[in-house]
Amino acid sequence: MSMVTGSNVVLRNGIQALPWFALAAGVILLDQYTKALATSGLDYAQPVRVFWWFNLTLHHNTGAAFSFLSDAGGWQRYFFTALATAISAVLAVWLVVMPRGQRLLALSLGLILGGALGNLWDRVALGYVVDFISVHYENHFFPTFNIADSAISVGAACMLLDSFLHRDRAAVEARIEDR
Repeated sequence: MSMVTGSNVVLRNGIQALPWFALAAGVILLDQYTKALATSGLDYAQPVRVFWWFNLTLHHNTGAAFSFLSDAGGWQRYFFTALATAISAVLAVWLVVMPRGQRLLALSLGLILGGALGNLWDRVALGYVVDFISVHYENHFFPTFNIADSAISVGAACMLLDSFLHRDRAAVEARIEDR
């Protein structure tokens, strides 16, 4: 819900976006810490069973989500680096200029920004993204992922939820303005 003054001027987040940037920084730190632990403590592609449905398995992903374009020959590193940089810049600006009071949207943007920058760091520093979380059922394995990927997924789910909630608010506000 945005705050509006008597002159219908929308108040923007501005400096009030700082906690959401702190959330993004926390995601980056947790992501990089867990990737360092995985890299130092796991042998490449050798699963370590934690639960019957959950392993820790070190993988290096040169592609995008679900290893998309991982065997494309190297150009994808630069493409995904440029894409993540552009998306991160848009998300950062969006956090600052979005109307105040949209906490769920700000949460989603902070999570997605932190996840994008966590994976971007890997891509720039290593040439690949470190993945180590492996979820499976019997012999059906979900692609290996990391904390950054989880933050992006949760952030996207929150953004989707916000879009449904915000759509309802916008419809109510439109009906009120029509009166």
